[in-house]
Amino acid sequence: MFDIGFWELSLIAVIGLVVLGPERLPVAIRTIREWISGVRKFSESVKTELTEELRIQELHANLKKAEQSDMKNLSPEIAESLKSLQEAAEMVNRPYQLDKDKESDKVVLESNKSGITETSSNSTVVADLSSIPPTESKK
Repeated sequence: MFDIGFWELSLIAVIGLVVLGPERLPVAIRTIREWISGVRKFSESVKTELTEELRIQELHANLKKAEQSDMKNLSPEIAESLKSLQEAAEMVNRPYQLDKDKESDKVVLESNKSGITETSSNSTVVADLSSIPPTESKK
Protein backbone atom coordinates (compact mmCIF):
# COMPACT_ATOMS: atom_id res chain seq x y z
CA MET A 1 0.00 0.00 0.00
CA PHE A 2 2.54 2.59 1.14
CA ASP A 3 6.17 2.24 0.18
CA ILE A 4 7.58 2.99 3.62
CA GLY A 5 10.81 1.35 4.64
CA PHE A 6 12.57 0.85 7.95
CA TRP A 7 14.31 4.25 7.99
CA GLU A 8 11.10 6.13 7.23
CA LEU A 9 9.30 4.33 10.07
CA SER A 10 12.15 5.09 12.49
CA LEU A 11 12.10 8.77 11.49
CA ILE A 12 8.32 8.92 12.10
CA ALA A 13 8.78 7.19 15.49
CA VAL A 14 11.49 9.64 16.57
CA ILE A 15 9.44 12.66 15.48
CA GLY A 16 6.37 11.25 17.26
CA LEU A 17 8.41 10.65 20.41
CA VAL A 18 9.76 14.22 20.37
CA VAL A 19 6.39 15.86 19.60
CA LEU A 20 4.09 13.75 21.80
CA GLY A 21 6.48 12.54 24.46
CA PRO A 22 6.86 9.05 25.88
CA GLU A 23 3.60 9.23 27.87
CA ARG A 24 1.21 10.16 25.05
CA LEU A 25 2.87 8.28 22.17
CA PRO A 26 1.43 4.81 23.05
CA VAL A 27 -2.08 6.30 23.37
CA ALA A 28 -1.71 8.04 19.99
CA ILE A 29 -0.50 4.80 18.36
CA ARG A 30 -3.48 2.88 19.81
CA THR A 31 -5.89 5.55 18.60
CA ILE A 32 -4.47 5.53 15.09
CA ARG A 33 -4.56 1.71 15.06
CA GLU A 34 -8.26 1.76 16.08
CA TRP A 35 -9.04 4.27 13.30
CA ILE A 36 -7.27 2.15 10.72
CA SER A 37 -9.03 -1.04 11.86
CA GLY A 38 -12.39 0.80 11.79
CA VAL A 39 -11.76 1.98 8.23
CA ARG A 40 -10.74 -1.56 7.20
CA LYS A 41 -13.88 -3.07 8.74
CA PHE A 42 -16.05 -0.46 7.05
CA SER A 43 -14.44 -1.00 3.66
CA GLU A 44 -14.78 -4.78 4.04
CA SER A 45 -18.48 -4.48 4.90
CA VAL A 46 -19.08 -2.17 1.92
CA LYS A 47 -17.23 -4.59 -0.34
CA THR A 48 -19.30 -7.52 0.96
CA GLU A 49 -22.57 -5.63 0.49
CA LEU A 50 -21.67 -4.57 -3.04
CA THR A 51 -20.68 -8.12 -3.96
CA GLU A 52 -23.97 -9.44 -2.58
CA GLU A 53 -25.99 -6.77 -4.39
CA LEU A 54 -24.24 -7.57 -7.68
CA ARG A 55 -24.95 -11.27 -7.16
CA ILE A 56 -28.62 -10.54 -6.45
CA GLN A 57 -28.83 -8.33 -9.53
CA GLU A 58 -27.32 -11.12 -11.66
CA LEU A 59 -29.75 -13.68 -10.24
CA HIS A 60 -32.64 -11.32 -10.92
CA ALA A 61 -31.54 -10.83 -14.53
CA ASN A 62 -31.18 -14.59 -15.00
CA LEU A 63 -34.63 -15.14 -13.52
CA LYS A 64 -36.13 -12.66 -16.00
CA LYS A 65 -34.39 -14.49 -18.85
CA ALA A 66 -35.78 -17.79 -17.60
CA GLU A 67 -39.30 -16.37 -17.34
CA GLN A 68 -39.08 -14.99 -20.87
CA SER A 69 -38.10 -18.41 -22.22
CA ASP A 70 -40.93 -20.08 -20.24
CA MET A 71 -38.41 -22.08 -18.17
CA LYS A 72 -37.47 -24.18 -21.20
CA ASN A 73 -34.12 -24.57 -22.96
CA LEU A 74 -32.23 -22.78 -20.21
CA SER A 75 -28.51 -22.21 -20.41
CA PRO A 76 -26.43 -23.83 -17.65
CA GLU A 77 -25.76 -20.41 -16.10
CA ILE A 78 -29.45 -19.57 -15.86
CA ALA A 79 -30.30 -23.07 -14.60
CA GLU A 80 -27.69 -22.69 -11.85
CA SER A 81 -29.14 -19.29 -10.92
CA LEU A 82 -32.62 -20.77 -10.68
CA LYS A 83 -31.31 -23.60 -8.52
CA SER A 84 -29.63 -21.16 -6.13
CA LEU A 85 -32.82 -19.08 -5.96
CA GLN A 86 -34.86 -22.18 -5.12
CA GLU A 87 -32.37 -23.13 -2.41
CA ALA A 88 -32.56 -19.61 -0.99
CA ALA A 89 -36.36 -19.80 -0.95
CA GLU A 90 -36.20 -23.13 0.88
CA MET A 91 -33.77 -21.68 3.40
CA VAL A 92 -36.15 -18.79 4.05
CA ASN A 93 -39.06 -21.17 4.64
CA ARG A 94 -37.07 -23.76 6.60
CA PRO A 95 -36.47 -21.71 9.79
CA TYR A 96 -40.20 -21.10 10.16
CA GLN A 97 -40.93 -24.79 9.70
CA LEU A 98 -38.19 -25.69 12.17
CA ASP A 99 -39.58 -23.21 14.71
CA LYS A 100 -43.05 -24.75 14.38
CA ASP A 101 -41.61 -28.26 14.74
CA LYS A 102 -39.65 -27.21 17.83
CA GLU A 103 -42.76 -25.70 19.39
CA SER A 104 -44.80 -28.85 18.80
CA ASP A 105 -41.95 -31.01 20.13
CA LYS A 106 -41.73 -28.78 23.19
CA VAL A 107 -45.47 -29.19 23.87
CA VAL A 108 -45.18 -32.97 23.53
CA LEU A 109 -42.14 -33.07 25.82
CA GLU A 110 -43.85 -30.95 28.47
CA SER A 111 -46.91 -33.17 28.22
CA ASN A 112 -44.77 -36.30 28.61
CA LYS A 113 -43.14 -34.89 31.74
CA SER A 114 -46.52 -34.48 33.40
CA GLY A 115 -47.60 -38.03 32.57
CA ILE A 116 -49.70 -37.14 29.54
CA THR A 117 -48.96 -38.59 26.12
CA GLU A 118 -50.30 -37.25 22.84
CA THR A 119 -50.76 -39.05 19.57
CA SER A 120 -50.36 -36.88 16.49
CA SER A 121 -52.69 -38.81 14.17
CA ASN A 122 -56.00 -37.95 15.81
CA SER A 123 -54.89 -35.77 18.75
CA THR A 124 -56.09 -38.24 21.39
CA VAL A 125 -54.81 -37.43 24.85
CA VAL A 126 -54.13 -40.35 27.17
CA ALA A 127 -53.32 -39.80 30.84
CA ASP A 128 -50.93 -42.06 32.74
CA LEU A 129 -52.71 -42.41 36.08
CA SER A 130 -50.13 -44.72 37.66
CA SER A 131 -48.00 -41.76 38.75
CA ILE A 132 -50.89 -40.15 40.68
CA PRO A 133 -51.15 -41.27 44.30
CA PRO A 134 -54.51 -42.76 45.35
CA THR A 135 -56.78 -40.58 47.44
CA GLU A 136 -58.08 -41.80 50.74
CA SER A 137 -61.82 -41.99 51.15
CA LYS A 138 -63.30 -40.45 54.28
CA LYS A 139 -66.04 -42.34 56.12
